[in-house]
Amino acid sequence: MASLKNYFVQYFSMTDDLLPQADAEKAIRDGVSFRGTNLLILVLAIFIASLGLNTNSTAVIIGAMLISPLMGPIIGLGLAIGVQDFQLLKRCLRNLLMAAGFSMLTSTIYFLISPVSEGHSELLARTSPTIYDVLIGFFGGGAGIVAIGSKSKGNVIPGVAIATALMPPLCTAGYGLATLQMNYLFGATYLFLINSIYIALATFIGVKLMHYKPNVAVSENTDRARRVRRVVYTVSILTLLPSLYLTYNMLNQSRFEANADRFIAQQFNFPATQVLSRSATIDHGEKVITVTLIGKVLPADSLQLAMSSQLAHYGLEGAHLHIIQGDSPDLSELKNGLPNMSDIYEFARTSISAQQVTIDSLKSIIALNQFGDTIAGRIAPEIKVVFPQVEELAVSRAVFGNINNQSLDTVNVVLIKYASAMPAAKEQELLRYLEARIERKPLQIINIGNQITFTKQKSHNRTEK
Repeated sequence: MASLKNYFVQYFSMTDDLLPQADAEKAIRDGVSFRGTNLLILVLAIFIASLGLNTNSTAVIIGAMLISPLMGPIIGLGLAIGVQDFQLLKRCLRNLLMAAGFSMLTSTIYFLISPVSEGHSELLARTSPTIYDVLIGFFGGGAGIVAIGSKSKGNVIPGVAIATALMPPLCTAGYGLATLQMNYLFGATYLFLINSIYIALATFIGVKLMHYKPNVAVSENTDRARRVRRVVYTVSILTLLPSLYLTYNMLNQSRFEANADRFIAQQFNFPATQVLSRSATIDHGEKVITVTLIGKVLPADSLQLAMSSQLAHYGLEGAHLHIIQGDSPDLSELKNGLPNMSDIYEFARTSISAQQVTIDSLKSIIALNQFGDTIAGRIAPEIKVVFPQVEELAVSRAVFGNINNQSLDTVNVVLIKYASAMPAAKEQELLRYLEARIERKPLQIINIGNQITFTKQKSHNRTEK
C-alpha cells in the first residue's frame, strides 16, 4: 500500500519543477504595476473587447483577453496574503481598483458613442454568474500560480486569461452604465468580483502548498496575518452565496425546460398539425410554456383543457400553458420563436389557408340557410297543383337533444299547415316528393294544424314569391 502511495505521489511531486521563490515572486511583482505601457495596453484591450461584445465576435473577445494585463494584480493579491506582504497587498488592491475603474470608464465611453446599442449573446451571458463561474475562477487561478511557480510554463497563462474571462464583465458593466441598464452593471460587476476573488484565493492556497516563506520583515506580526486571512475567507464565502442562489435558479430553469420539452414532444403529436416553436420561461416565479402550432387548426378549448391536465405528469405543476395556433394573426407573439424567414412564410401561408377554410365553411352555412329560407317559395306553385291540400309550408333544420342520453341529432324539418285533411298515403307521397325536390334526406313532416298562423312580413333580404 505504501509503495502504491509513493508511486502516485512521485507523479504529482513539484519539487524538481518549481522555480526558486525569489524568481516566482519577481515575476508576479513585475506584473502588479499599472503605469505607462501596462495602462495603455489595458485601455486598448478594453476597446477591443467592447468591439467584440458589440459585434458579438468571440474571436475578438478572446484576443482582448490575451492582450489584457489584468491578471497581474489579482495574482499579486494571492501572493501578498500568502507571504504576508501587506505593502504588496495594498499596492495590488490599489492597482486592481484603478485598472477596473479605467476599464469600466473606457467601455462606458465606447458604448456611449457606439451606433449599435443592442446587447448580444456574449454580453447577456455575463450578467448571471453561477457557482460554475466560481469554480472556473478558482481552478483557473490554481493553474495560473502553478504555471508561474514552475520552470516550464507552457501556454498556461494565456489559457487562464481566456478561461477566467476578466475583460468581458468589465465591458458589460460599462455597457450597463452607458445604457442605464443596472442589471448589466450589477451582474457583470459581480462576475468580475467572483473571478478576481477566487483567482486570488487559489493563488493564496497555491503559495501555501508550494511552501513559500513569509516576508521576514512582517513574519512576527502573526495577529495581523490571521486577521487578513479571516477577511479573505469571509469575503470569499460572502461572494459565493449569491452565486449559489443564481445556480439554484439556473438549475430550476434547466429542469423546467427539460420537462417542458419532454411534455411537448410526447403530447403534441397530431397527424396534420406540427409544433413550429416552443419556449419555457420562469419570470419572477411564474412558469410559462408557449407552444406555437401550424397546420390543421384544432379546437382551442378542448386542446387547452386536455394538455393542461397532463402538465402534472411531467413535473410542470403550476405552469401556465399558452397555445398559439396557425390561425392566430398576432405574429408579435412568435418573435422569440420563429427560427427564420421560411418559417414566417410557412406560418403566413398556413394562416391564410386556415382562414380560407373558415370563410368557405361560413359561405356554405349561409348558402344552406338561404336555400332553406327560399325553397318553400320556389316550389309553392308545384305544391299547389300536385298537393292542393297544403296551405302553407316552411323548411328548416332543427337540432334535437335526447333527454335521456344527452345526445344531439340534426333533423331536416318541414312544417306544413293543411287546408284540409290529407290521407296517410298521400302524405307519404308528399314526403318523397319533398325529399327529391329539396334534396335533403331524411325529412320529417310536422303537421302544425291550426296551432300556428304564419305571419307574412316583407323580407329585406329576398323577394317573396
